[in-house]
This record gives sequence, C-alpha cells and structure tokens, in this order.
Amino acid sequence: MAMPRPKLLFFSYVCVLLSCKFLQIKSLSVGINYGQIANNLPAPHRVKWLLQSLNIKRVKLYDADPNVLTAFLNTEVEFIVGIGNEHVSSMVDPLKAQAWVQQHVQLYLPNTRITCITVGNEVYTGNDTALKTNLLPAIQSVYQALVALGLDKQVNITTAHSLDILGSSYPPSAGSFKPDVAEYLQPLLNFHSITKSPFLINAYPYFAYKSNPGNVPLEYVLFQPNEGITDPYTKLNYDNMLFAQLDSVYAAIQAMGHTDIEVKISETGWPSKGDPDEVGANPQYASIYNGNLLQRIEMKQGTPLRPYVPVDTYVFALFNEDLKPGPASERNYGLFNPDGFPAYNIGLNGFLPPLTSYAATML
Repeated sequence: MAMPRPKLLFFSYVCVLLSCKFLQIKSLSVGINYGQIANNLPAPHRVKWLLQSLNIKRVKLYDADPNVLTAFLNTEVEFIVGIGNEHVSSMVDPLKAQAWVQQHVQLYLPNTRITCITVGNEVYTGNDTALKTNLLPAIQSVYQALVALGLDKQVNITTAHSLDILGSSYPPSAGSFKPDVAEYLQPLLNFHSITKSPFLINAYPYFAYKSNPGNVPLEYVLFQPNEGITDPYTKLNYDNMLFAQLDSVYAAIQAMGHTDIEVKISETGWPSKGDPDEVGANPQYASIYNGNLLQRIEMKQGTPLRPYVPVDTYVFALFNEDLKPGPASERNYGLFNPDGFPAYNIGLNGFLPPLTSYAATML
C-alpha cells in the first residue's frame, strides 16, 4: 500500500537528514555569519534544519531578527545578535538601551541561546564622527542594561572592527593602530579588559590579494603550502596571511597596554564571483580558502604568537545575498545559494528541506 504523499515526503526528508548527520556527526567549531540582505532567502525555520544538518552551533546575526530567534528556540545554536550602526546613537540613552535588551535578548532567553551583542559594525573606519563618539557610551549603556537585568554573566557585549583600523600590520609584531583610531580604541580596550569581553576583527586576505595580486603570493592567502614570511623580530614563521593579520591585531593591542583581551575573527571569507576587475573572485579560490580555513579551525590550530589558543572564527557568510550594494563580490560570499545548494564544494554535507517536505513536518 502506497504511503500518502505528505508522509512520503516527510519520510524522504528524514532519511536525507539522517544521512547528513552520519556523514558529519561532530559539531563544527566554526561559526557562520547569517546575513539577510536579500529577497530570496529561505525562511528561518528551514535555515534551522540546514544549520542542524551541518552541525554548525554558532551563528552571528547583524540584527536581532525575531523570526530567526524564534525559529531557533530550544536548539543548541548560540547566537551573536547585533545593533546596527543606525541604532547606535540611540543606545546612549539608558532607558532605550534597557528596552532594547529586554525586547531583543531577555525575551528569548534561555530558550534561544544568545551569548553576545555587537553594537555597531566597523564604526571606527567610517566617516561619521558623531557615531564614533557615541559608540563606547552606547556599549557601556547596553552593558549596564545587561547588569541591571542580571544578564551580564551570560551575554557579552562588543563591537566589530575592520582590519583598516591598523596603521601597520607588517611584520606582525609591529602591528599598530592608526593614530586617529587609537584615541577611540584606548578606552574601548579598557572596557574589554574590565568586562572580559572579546575584541572582534573582520579580516579578509582576499582584499590584500585583490589589490596587489602581483606581489601577494596566492598560496600565502589560500593556506596552501608555501615558504611563508618570518617576522624579523620574533623569528616566528607565518604560512598564511590570516594568522599574520590576527597576530598584528594582538601586537597593536599589546602596544596599548593590554595582554588580557581575546581577539576573535568576526568575519572572514572569499567571494565565489565578482566583477571583471575583481581579481581572484571565483569558486575555485573560494573553495580552497574556506576549505583550508575550516581544516585549520577543526584542528584547533593557533597563530604562531598564540599556538595553543584556537582561532575563534565566524565565516562570512551562510548565503549569497542578492540585495547587497557594492561590487558583485559583495553579493557572492555565501557558502550556499538561497536554494540550499552549495555555491561550491568544501566538503560540508548539509540539507535545506524543500518547501513541500517542510510543510509535511508541520502537519
């Protein structure tokens, strides 16, 4: 006797999902950026199945989308939620900061695991002086809201920076911040030290290769075998650019008097497509970069400066986002297309349920 169609779809879906689970039992250490500047992305409830089939347990949002946070109720996925640059200045007001935390964080805890809030993104490399001035007061205001609500021990607060905050990055041990940025960063670093919150950096070796492909060895940016570079002061050898960039940030922080702040990579990735003048934006290089990066992360490899500290990394991004402004590469950083198929192969075995199959599970 034939099964009714909805049950058959559900049975097929479960079989595929289970096969993915067996192919990839262990939870991945890597985090993923879940951007949503698109008009064709799958609904958050379907994305939940994709991430669960991938065994990805850490997700970074750029907002606090209630649809996403609700979809991931009672899962093991940990979230970083974001306050966009357009809302930073209003967070200086303690009442508004507390209202935001109550509405976007406290409301979902503990059933949705929110572990961190980012206030703003790449603020100090922008041109908005008022925003730069308001960033730290906004962070402090949101932090005080967490304290008042008894959430400060379970939810960190920070902001993410572009690598352009560095005035010098070579050799890594000579890393330093730009003087006009350092005046903002010194009190922020003091805040991180007191609250034990992480310093987030968005680091893209792709940009260095794109701007100077003739002088930047491709193997060095793609984690492929190469001689690397040796820091003349520390004698440490670097076989990839990302870890050199990360140690440059550590050196810059140390130069400002801090050795007690953890640096995490909040974004890194490689585009699978770009405009004609965007050298290196192709699926082959994207596959090599992200595939090799994931291997390093799963090996819990540290940088030469901190070899026993695994590099905490969030890959950019989960999906290609068709409405992002800028060059074509900006719309093609996704590991997956919106239909759930991989943009290229890096060995991840995931599954986005078809709409019909997902509907069957709701019956």
